Amino acid sequence: MTTYPASWYALWVLVMVFGVTTWYLRNFSKRVEATRLSALLGVASMLTLLLWTLIEF
Repeated sequence: MTTYPASWYALWVLVMVFGVTTWYLRNFSKRVEATRLSALLGVASMLTLLLWTLIEF
C-alpha cells in the first residue's frame, strides 16, 4: 500500500473546505465573487490533487 505525504492530505482538506465554503456562499449569501473564488480554488486544488496522484502514485 502506498503512503502519501502530509501535503497530499492537506490538499484533501483544502478540497473539502472550499467545497463546503462554495456551498455555503451559494445558498446563504449574495456574495457572487466570493462564491466564484471559492469554487475556482476548489477546482484548482482538486486538479492538483488528481494530477499529483496520477503522476506520483
